[in-house]
Amino acid sequence: MDLESATQFAGRKVDHLRLSLDHKNQAIGLSGLENIQLIHEALPDLNFDQVSLVGRSLERKISIPMFVSSMTAGHTQGVNLNRILARACAEKGWRMGVGSQRRELGDAKAAHEWAQIRKAAPRVELLGNLGISQLIRTKTAQVERLVEALAASAMIIHLNPLQECIQPEGTPNFRGGLQALERLVKSLSVPVVVKETGCGFSRATLKRLRGIGVAAVDVSGLGGTHWGRIEGDRSDEHSARSEAAVTLADWGISTVESMINATAMKTDYEVWASGGVRSGLDAAKLLAMGATSVGFAAPILSSALRGEKELLRKMSVFEYELKIALFCTGCRTVAELQTKKVWRWRAR
Repeated sequence: MDLESATQFAGRKVDHLRLSLDHKNQAIGLSGLENIQLIHEALPDLNFDQVSLVGRSLERKISIPMFVSSMTAGHTQGVNLNRILARACAEKGWRMGVGSQRRELGDAKAAHEWAQIRKAAPRVELLGNLGISQLIRTKTAQVERLVEALAASAMIIHLNPLQECIQPEGTPNFRGGLQALERLVKSLSVPVVVKETGCGFSRATLKRLRGIGVAAVDVSGLGGTHWGRIEGDRSDEHSARSEAAVTLADWGISTVESMINATAMKTDYEVWASGGVRSGLDAAKLLAMGATSVGFAAPILSSALRGEKELLRKMSVFEYELKIALFCTGCRTVAELQTKKVWRWRAR
């Protein structure tokens, strides 16, 4: 990546941070979570201090079934923000997805950001991140170097066809994507997680991901940050991109429908959930529906920008809300919440 494109990359990431916090770029009310109700247990046969948030994911124990979704990397503001996120995740025991490592493919110096993060939070569990359009033309050995630079415990490959179509610098080249994933999982040293970026998954796509060896799929449905809207904001006013973003402002499959698609069939991978998750109660609903782990993005970002103390406070609130939801459904563990039928569709 030359100097000019590196500057362009950094500028785009700064735009993304700013615009992701703009209310109009949030698909509020479209996640479907408002239609899910957990069934109250008036007489739980346990004490609140017996409730445990410990779970299992990627074949090992995790202390919290919640993680920070991939957000940003590769620019000056991102270094400080990721340092705050990493320290908080290390303290709270959350996993942390990092922003795209795309810049590192052409600029070896970009990996220095992660050395700083590791120094600040040596125990944090980090999840790498690369887009499918980059993976298609990248050798597995190069992806392995991204894993090593981050000391990642897994690699997320994100899918974002809508964003790539509308983004002024987009690369909507997805031909051969499934084959690239199959190639990667065969030889990468860590598990591979496939993730949408806010437009969800159909049942047909989830079926195509069966049998190729991915460890987890994060459904990341409609209901949170909408990258089509963001890229429309970044496009020239009255351009085809800008107008298309308005037309497609509600494009996607909701988080709840994506979860139903995933859990209605037998998968050989874990199902993770994100997209419009705003509370510990939202996380509880998705765990009850069958998710193994639940990701937070916008509310974590807004808290982190206020400082590490506020971020830690917000994460503690989410954990407390999740524990209350377990207790008030009569579930002592996350596993019980995942396996008991404690949710129902609430007609409006």
